[in-house]
Amino acid sequence: MEQALMFIRANNEIFSLITLLVAVLSLLLLVINMLWTSSLKKKYKMMMRGAQGQDLEQMLNSYTAKVDISVAKAEEVRKAYSEIMQMVKSSIQNVGVVRYNAFNDTGSDLSFAVALLDYRGDGVVISSLFGRNETRIYAKPVNNGKSTYLLSGEEEDAIKKAFNK
Repeated sequence: MEQALMFIRANNEIFSLITLLVAVLSLLLLVINMLWTSSLKKKYKMMMRGAQGQDLEQMLNSYTAKVDISVAKAEEVRKAYSEIMQMVKSSIQNVGVVRYNAFNDTGSDLSFAVALLDYRGDGVVISSLFGRNETRIYAKPVNNGKSTYLLSGEEEDAIKKAFNK
């Protein structure tokens, strides 16, 4: 033990210098830490202050409410879209028109066949036969592109035209 004390007394100046260096280094690290903490505090205060003086919790609550409203609106749009798609499916989407001369004694293509069909091929084919003394109009139901009634060639052509658009 005495040898250790003698060693310390002999090198007292070196130990003092080392202690001084550790103290200066600690002081320097303390100043750096204080500057870094101050910068973090400023950033934290800015983040917590938010827009219009709100704190972060108020802002998050506000955004959550807005998201809930947006989700509800999106659901309304989805339902409306579904309803519109159902209406579109049953609407007339395919139209075919064929004009022709039904009788040789009339000089023009005043007779016609019109097919009015939805996307499945359901609907009606309407024919008009124009004659010099009279005009006749016929309507025949169409299901899946076919009719239970006998169709003329022009009516069949009108149905084909409706689907070939």
